[in-house]
Amino acid sequence: MARHTFIQETKLRDVQGRIGYITSTEKQEFLYVYYDTAEPVDDEYWKKLAEENQKEFRKSGTEGRCIEARELIIALPENYTEYDPETVLKEFTDAFKKEYGVECISALHHNKTKTNYHIHLIFSERKRLPEPEVKIATRNMFYDETGKKVRTKKEITDSEGNIRKGCSVIKKGEVYEQHLLGIKDPRFKGKEFLAEAKEFYTDLINLHIEEPEKHLKVFDGDSVYLPTKKIGKNNPKAAEIKADNAARQEWNQTADVALVSGVPEEKIIEVKREDIQKAASESVKKEGWLPGLFKSIVHKAKEKLQGLIYSMKLPPKPLPKVDIDVYNSMVAVYKDITKHSNAVENLNKEIVSLRQELNRSTGIFKSGERKRLNNRIEKAGAARDKHSKAINEKVRKAGYPNTQRFMRALEQARDLVIQYRQELDAWKEEVAAIKAGVKPPERKATRPQKESIREQLARLKKEAQDKPQRSRQETRNTRDMER
Repeated sequence: MARHTFIQETKLRDVQGRIGYITSTEKQEFLYVYYDTAEPVDDEYWKKLAEENQKEFRKSGTEGRCIEARELIIALPENYTEYDPETVLKEFTDAFKKEYGVECISALHHNKTKTNYHIHLIFSERKRLPEPEVKIATRNMFYDETGKKVRTKKEITDSEGNIRKGCSVIKKGEVYEQHLLGIKDPRFKGKEFLAEAKEFYTDLINLHIEEPEKHLKVFDGDSVYLPTKKIGKNNPKAAEIKADNAARQEWNQTADVALVSGVPEEKIIEVKREDIQKAASESVKKEGWLPGLFKSIVHKAKEKLQGLIYSMKLPPKPLPKVDIDVYNSMVAVYKDITKHSNAVENLNKEIVSLRQELNRSTGIFKSGERKRLNNRIEKAGAARDKHSKAINEKVRKAGYPNTQRFMRALEQARDLVIQYRQELDAWKEEVAAIKAGVKPPERKATRPQKESIREQLARLKKEAQDKPQRSRQETRNTRDMER
């Protein structure tokens, strides 16, 4: 799996304090160099930036805390330790200033274990004005304790006529407002900015990596992978994040195996979206964030993905060479006509028995008995003809010209179903062997495939349509000849 660029953005509410922290040799064990694009022009730039931001924030009446600047943390590949630190830092910092037109201050660090070579780049959201914007008071101006402008001096004095503590007066002709910087650039607030910065710095990082296979890539949120999280210094949730990262890495490794095994990329993304992202979101809404929750969700999704990988290694499941629905309907027809056939056979036996009894009934006093027997023979014959006719009607309704053709097709279909069941049993044995980690048994050669029942049905129907229809009289004559 290709390595991804790590770039993190942070909002700074005390820019001077943060600058002091990243540039302090006492607080940073491995501080190599720091660089300020504003210092040659204005050594108090960051102080003035903080003051202007705070003033604008108070005037806006917005609740919360003022954002004085923003910071990017940019992780560098190991090979960057071979280059001159000052050259690296200046290149990365000047590139940002050239691209976005704002002042920056940056520092190049290693962490304590020297496993994370990175840049802290603090930047202003405001561009420096070509000329300072200065406003002169045309009359005395009065401000209360909150910095709000009031109309008269009386509004900021006490009962004795003295100006209250915290209030101020700007006299006519004095500077009451001065701006060194323009308004905040709104693009730094959007999500698109961080994505753009990642692309920008990934391209810059890769310029100094000779081997193309070692080039970094921007993490794609729509890919099969899960991003890992950076663990900040003294983070109280470090253990939880570490466990989550381990689960994420296991998923990413499993995703790699899945891709190599032939699992479609879309299927992996579907499992990630439904079984991790959606499941985690719904669980948090329902129960809140619980330690180990994300890890368990990822583990279940990984097991599901491993099942997909397993399925790619298994032999394909055999498919029936006959339409099972058609076969089942044929079986139903067969059961039905069998009942009629059994009825015909029983009635034939009954007729034979009645005729034998009739033959024994001789003499002048047996006329009534012979009449009764003849009536029974006639009724049994009618019933037999009715059952015989039902057999013919049912096979024709099923789409066959006669019972003989139907029985041939049924026999072929039955052979194909038997063959399918044998192949399915062999497949189940092979799958069980693979899952058990043993050599699967050799498959027995199956009989040559016969014509499928669907093809057979179509052929027989065509033959029936092509065959000239005989008249009822011709059919009756033929039956008489057969008898």
